This record gives sequence, C-alpha cells and structure tokens, in this order.
Amino acid sequence: MARAEKTGKSGAKSGRAQARRASEGTALPFDIEASDLPDAIEEAALASGDYPYDAKMDDDEYEEKLRDLQIELLRMQDWIRTNGERLVVVFEGRDGAGKGGTIARFTQHLIPRHARVVALSKPTDAERGQWYFQRYLAHLPTRGDILILDRSWYNRAGVERVMGFCTEAETERFLQEAPDVERMLVADGIRVVKLFLTIGREMQLKRLHKRYHDPLKRWKLSPIDFQASEKWDAYSAAFEAMLARTDSAHAPWTVLRANDKSRLRLNAIRHVLRRVPYEGRDEDRIGEIDDRIVLTAGAFLDRGGEV
Repeated sequence: MARAEKTGKSGAKSGRAQARRASEGTALPFDIEASDLPDAIEEAALASGDYPYDAKMDDDEYEEKLRDLQIELLRMQDWIRTNGERLVVVFEGRDGAGKGGTIARFTQHLIPRHARVVALSKPTDAERGQWYFQRYLAHLPTRGDILILDRSWYNRAGVERVMGFCTEAETERFLQEAPDVERMLVADGIRVVKLFLTIGREMQLKRLHKRYHDPLKRWKLSPIDFQASEKWDAYSAAFEAMLARTDSAHAPWTVLRANDKSRLRLNAIRHVLRRVPYEGRDEDRIGEIDDRIVLTAGAFLDRGGEV
C-alpha cells in the first residue's frame, strides 16, 4: 500500500513537472504554480467574451435535463442503426472550451460499438505525404454508426495555421477544398453536424489554471495549450476566417458560447438531436435550444462576437 501511494505521488509530481516544462517561456498573466487564481481573472471569467449569463446553471436542473437528453440520444441511435444512417459530429473550438466533457456526456450511454470518438494525434511521416483529408476520411462511419470527431480536418484552419505547422498556401487550399469535401460526404448520405465551442479569454485562463492543478486532467496540457492565451488574437482571426469560408448550406457551422459547461452540454446535444430526423422524438424531453448561447456562424460573426 505504501509503495503504491509512493508511486502515485511520484506520478503526480512527474505530471506536474511535465506541465511546468510545457508552460516555460509562455507569457501567462499569472503564476501557474500558484494555487489560487488572481481575483480579477476569477471574477471576470464567467462574463468574459460577453457571455449572457451572470450565474451558472443549477446542478440539479442540469442533471435532470441531461438524463432526458441522453434518453433521446439512445432513441436517435436506435433510429440510425435501424435505418442504416451515418452521422458525423465535428467538435471544434478554443482550447479549454469543453469539447472533451461534452463528448463524454454525448456518448456516455450510447452503444460504443456504433458510436466512436476519434481524436487523431499529429500526422506520421507517411500521413504527411498523403492528401490532407485522407487520414480523416479513413474513419468515416459505416451504415448504422456515429462518428464523433474531437477536433477534425479543421486543425489545418486553426492550430496548424496559428502555430506555423502548415504554410499559408496549404491553409488556403484547405479552406477551398473543405466545403467541397463536405458536400461530397453529404451527397453520399452522411449527415454532418459541425459545432464550434467558444469561451472568453478569462474563462480560458481559469480552466488552464484548474487543469494544471488537477492531477487527473494535467495530462491534457501541452505547450500549445499554454500559448493559446498569448496567441488569442491570432486564433480569433484564424477561426473567423474558418467559420466565414467553410459555413455552407449542406454543412453549416453552429457556434456555442461555452463559459458555462452545463448549458453548453445540454444545448450541444439538443442541437444534434434536432439535426437528425429520427422517429419517436419527444419534443418536451428535448426542450428548447437557448438562442442566447447557440448561434449560426453568420449571426455570431455579424454580431461581432469574439471567437
């Protein structure tokens, strides 16, 4: 028991050291090692990015509504399996916006054999020599299945572009090709739902700090995560271009303002349920989509929202 405890502490220290090395050389506006977040950031977090609510959703209300929505997700999956449908849900967004947690609630009770989550690592040498979309398309679902992409081919328009992992010419080619690729997927009968999660700058800092101090979440941190804040404006410009140029009638973007994870998760699930015309839909159980935090790409950009 003592040996196991010692190993656990050693692993925690190792994780902390790895995260600390990742943060070195970044211009964070606070000491990541400090256990407490500066009051100014803490107080501004929920309202950052012009978030429309001044309090988080009640936990009991959230759990009740989540259960109802997860029941509807099972009905949707049963319809997809029975009718041989194919569904792809793309999750993109700011670092720390809550993609992983939302996907976890989305898939929590689905049949895993027919609902896969794919989160690809950086490309291998062989993959770098392929057509850019090739390694993603290899994971497309067969009839009766759901594919959830935890980040997708849109890496090229976001992280890769901002961090200099691709050239501007490669980004431009991607922005031209993505709508055509998605048009072909939809023409072949695949339902494509694209979600973009955005948060305020102070909320991103708060979640970075929390993740750093949580041994169970620290593994998620990389040097890229620590540079997200200082490259905020570059990411904003990249995401705005991405939304503007790849929003289409056949595969539109939906933007979710994600400062409150509970509201985010419920509305992300609601949106997917409403995009799939499955039989036996219970409208009361699904509930209304909150249009204060769920926007079309066009409405979000026209409103001047900070992506």
